Amino acid sequence: MRIAMVSEHASPLAALGGVDAGGQNVYVARLSEELARRGHDVTVYTRRDAADLPDRVPLPGGAVVEHVPAGPPEVIAKDGLLPHMPDFGAYLTRAWRRGRPDVVHAHFWMSGMAARIGAHPYGIPVVQTFHALGTVKRRHQGQDDTSPPERVGVERHIGLTCERILATCTDEQEELAVMGVSSSRVSVVPCGVDTDHFHPRVDTADAPGREQRHRLLACGRLVPRKGYDQAIRALTRIPDTELVIAGGPPSDRLHAEPEARRLLKLAEEQGVADRVRLLGAVDPRRMPALMGSADLVLCTPVYEPFGIVPLEAMACGTPVVATAVGGHRDTVADGRTGGLVPPGDAPAIAATVRDLLGHDRRRNRFGAAGRQRVLARYTWQRVADGVERVYRQTAVGRELRTEVA
Repeated sequence: MRIAMVSEHASPLAALGGVDAGGQNVYVARLSEELARRGHDVTVYTRRDAADLPDRVPLPGGAVVEHVPAGPPEVIAKDGLLPHMPDFGAYLTRAWRRGRPDVVHAHFWMSGMAARIGAHPYGIPVVQTFHALGTVKRRHQGQDDTSPPERVGVERHIGLTCERILATCTDEQEELAVMGVSSSRVSVVPCGVDTDHFHPRVDTADAPGREQRHRLLACGRLVPRKGYDQAIRALTRIPDTELVIAGGPPSDRLHAEPEARRLLKLAEEQGVADRVRLLGAVDPRRMPALMGSADLVLCTPVYEPFGIVPLEAMACGTPVVATAVGGHRDTVADGRTGGLVPPGDAPAIAATVRDLLGHDRRRNRFGAAGRQRVLARYTWQRVADGVERVYRQTAVGRELRTEVA
């Protein structure tokens, strides 16, 4: 198949850890690579955000990234990209006039807008993955939500008119139903993890040395919704334990990062500053060793569209304590691979952590079960199997309707 991926702000070439660079970038990159290895012709269309970028860049496995001129060739926060989507869509219309894909997979709501503009003249089916929904963001962030006001309405329109929605978790499917999108139009296929890179048998000597008996690890983008403050509050109830937080800018720039300063101030106020370490950005090659050095990985966001960190931890054989939000409800098997706790409940986090730290055998059992769960459900090969099925069903369904018409 000829497959067009549209990912307006999340380039598979971007360095991870920035405010707008995270799980979506990984998803687009790895899915594109896996589909290309299977013989599909895959092109990822993403916005040109620097003047010196090549027009086309090959990815491992055979996929290609094509940089789309839409707006000035400079970095723009994703919430400021909406005015440039008509130009992005017009570019796709011209590109697909020369060679039409069999299916378009749009990532994020603004990509859905651009994809529909480009696909409509040719009747190309569009599969939509939102990665995050505006209704959820607005509910949790309120007035702090910086999304354009049009977002929720546009997402609802895309959900009702695109060929198929590919959701990453059941929580998203439930949110779409509340928006009026029938579950019969939604296929749930999760995100994946590289189980060759993330695995239990790594040399943890590359990880920073412990300063306490136990180590808790939290990692991801350094933004308030990730709930690192709740992990710090929980630490006050967990003796002989350190909390290591990985993510954000490089360590030498952490002092200028507002969220880092907020967390360090909170740690001082809570009396645990000597047991909290912020590492800043960590080389992805070191992450398996860092995860392997931890007794538990904490994932405590107030909301999370999917959440790849629990999969990475389980792939490393490290149990997870996570808030029961978003994709965590699917990925973390409560009482089998870790524990699920209510969001924003530091005492519950602490109680669950203390229980697991006090039972080495149970923790080891949870770690082994987590690895097996990932291998059975969350490899990129499994994910690509599910996505392929959705693409083929979508393309065949469009052909059948065209013939009947």
